[in-house]
Amino acid sequence: MASISVPFLSQAPTHLSNSTSLRLKTRISATPTPTPTPTTVAPSSTAAVDASRMEPRVEERGGYWVLKEKFREGINPQEKVKIEKDPMKLFIEDGFNELASMSFEEIEKSKHTKDDIDVRLKWLGLFHRRKHQYGRFMMRLKLPNGVTSSAQTRYLASAIRQYGKEGCADVTTRQNWQIRGVVLPDVPEILKGLSEVGLTSLQSGMDNVRNPVGNPLAGIDPHEIVDTRPYTNLLSQFITANARGNTAFTNLPRKWNVCVVGSHDLYEHPHINDLAYMPATKKGRFGFNLLVGGFFSPKRCADAIPLDAWIPADDVLPVCQAVLEAYRDLGTRGNRQKTRMMWLIDELGIEQFRAEVVKRMPQQELERSSSEDLVQKQWERRDYLGVHPQKQEGFSFVGIHIPVGRVQADDMDELARLADEYGSGELRLTVEQNIIIPNVENSRLEALLKEPLLRDRFSPEPPILMKGLVACTGNQFCGQAIIETKARALKVTEDVGRLVSVTQPVRMHWTGCPNSCGQVQVADIGFMGCMTRDENGNVCEGADVFLGGRIGSDCHLGEVYKKRVPCKDLVPLVAEILVNHFGGVPREREEEAED
Repeated sequence: MASISVPFLSQAPTHLSNSTSLRLKTRISATPTPTPTPTTVAPSSTAAVDASRMEPRVEERGGYWVLKEKFREGINPQEKVKIEKDPMKLFIEDGFNELASMSFEEIEKSKHTKDDIDVRLKWLGLFHRRKHQYGRFMMRLKLPNGVTSSAQTRYLASAIRQYGKEGCADVTTRQNWQIRGVVLPDVPEILKGLSEVGLTSLQSGMDNVRNPVGNPLAGIDPHEIVDTRPYTNLLSQFITANARGNTAFTNLPRKWNVCVVGSHDLYEHPHINDLAYMPATKKGRFGFNLLVGGFFSPKRCADAIPLDAWIPADDVLPVCQAVLEAYRDLGTRGNRQKTRMMWLIDELGIEQFRAEVVKRMPQQELERSSSEDLVQKQWERRDYLGVHPQKQEGFSFVGIHIPVGRVQADDMDELARLADEYGSGELRLTVEQNIIIPNVENSRLEALLKEPLLRDRFSPEPPILMKGLVACTGNQFCGQAIIETKARALKVTEDVGRLVSVTQPVRMHWTGCPNSCGQVQVADIGFMGCMTRDENGNVCEGADVFLGGRIGSDCHLGEVYKKRVPCKDLVPLVAEILVNHFGGVPREREEEAED
């Protein structure tokens, strides 16, 4: 596959020139450009790395990128599965329909077809829940910037309703939908329905680029720096070739996250992304400084670091391609715990990694970073829950709390109805697993707030400790989770709220295992599932408790505060933490003061 032509669908941002808009729609090469010695990096910064290490480890064969034979020693099992059959063949060569027509009894007879359903289908966004929902799948979508329509929401509701109690949906920590309970024979029809409403699940799992995150208030925020929607849409369309499949980026060493920052609030969490676009100007031109390498894993978590690079807005796609190709070509494929992009950056050094990115830029050029950051460092992060005025006069957005992100089919239908009746037929998903209804006329706000769904289920003004509550799937559905998270997070938070009063939201995140899908390291208080022993020596579910994560311009990752706490002992511990670290007041003392 020498190149792909991508007819981008979204409009370029209004502040870009006509020439820039055209450039964003031009033919983008999907293979590395020639590699002359970069002139923007001092030779001394690259001398420490052996030149042979810079040989790409993959090559294009018949339209797919394949790991070269000479680099296959010591590779992990997932890489072996990819070598046996490229997972994208299930989609591009229509191998999926044959698989969907097979019974599970037939599938289980062959390692090849078992690998199809347990590994390769993740490239189509399908995750077999072998451990807790055998024969059923979670389907993860692509929803750039978290923007979805009422029609899309209704379709997803119809997809999960047929599965009864097995079917539900979750708002994820990447502004995305995941639907649950799906059975394999239904998938061809579901994929067709997704396409009809402008959705796809392609390239949303395993060693692919995940959902591009942007400002959930893009286009409506009176204080936004830039509307991130055009950029996140372009990134998603480019990475998936408009949902046709882009094999240039489907054989990465590991998953890869990207975000475009458009707010002073840093709702996008740039420090935990592999590539983050940070708005900045340079000599009167608008563009982005770049951060690279942020990630979570069981063995290591790392903040993104500056690439010392600034790009004009035109180059959002070319630099994304260049970074991805450097990672694809040079990343190691052994121990899965050491294959995220930051490990490659550490091995090469940031200057050598930057040089490899430069080689893959269209003109082999990449400007150094700008000092003209547009994100205000002293900005106090705003709460988007509740009613807030938009930049459009006479309109407001309403942020509603979705407890731990879980919704049912009827909830989704009601959300779609509210978006149509009171807004513009649009919903915004957030990384905190909540939903925003934009474009509500101020004259309609009172009626919207009286709707039963907002009064009884998804409040715009939840209890203060519930506001920042996030939880991963947990072991109800996920085979990797060690403990149950969603119901427990709600129960612990409710119980703590009866013991302690706080005046400011405290962000509490739960994750069922060390993979940290619940992002506990960015929370004020985080809970990572583990097994431990109670006071009698009996094995029980527990959690490692993290403290001190911070988001925003002064972001940093939290650290372990106490390890292996039995879940039954968490309520008094959290109450104590709130009093000692967050100004909490015990309810009994508060009542005495009132007396």
